[in-house]
Amino acid sequence: MNFLRNLLKISVNVPQNVSHIHTAPTLSVPFKSGPLKWENYNKKIFLPEEGVHRPAYVCHVKKNIKYSPKKMWYIASLVRGMSVDEAVKQMSFVLKKGATDVKATILEAQQMAVEKHNVEFRSNLWVAESFVGKGPYFKGVRRHARKRIGRVEYKHCHYFVRLEEGPPPENYYTPNLTPEEQLDKWMDKMRNRKITGSL
Repeated sequence: MNFLRNLLKISVNVPQNVSHIHTAPTLSVPFKSGPLKWENYNKKIFLPEEGVHRPAYVCHVKKNIKYSPKKMWYIASLVRGMSVDEAVKQMSFVLKKGATDVKATILEAQQMAVEKHNVEFRSNLWVAESFVGKGPYFKGVRRHARKRIGRVEYKHCHYFVRLEEGPPPENYYTPNLTPEEQLDKWMDKMRNRKITGSL
């Protein structure tokens, strides 16, 4: 603590006759990590390919929501594969605190798609991806009886969503397979296994 106090007391004296101070050059493209990477997908440009239809999409994130990521996971997984209008309706009736943030994020992404990504109809979108990331945790203390204390964590999370143009799929998760197809899929998975360190 004494080191920090001494560090804060240090002041830099600048001569009066110096008109400007040279600083270290900064990078033109700052390094982005964490939830900022998700928004960079909106800047990606795809080359046109013959016979390949690539629907428009928009990625959006709401950062530092004061809510537990474990609780937010249930809300995020509810809207996956739904159309935008249906997802907004469902979030209007979910009696959880994080549902309001999810609803606001989806509406913001819908507005971005229409204004910045040339999506013609705002209702012609569906939730292609919806997941949660862990945000900063702040530690605090809570006083108890007999001069004891307990530790408490103030949790935050980041909510990520990707809207895609077009109608939603019938089966967002794995399609309904017959028992024979499930067995064939499992057998293919077992046969394609690789033993680590083998030839």
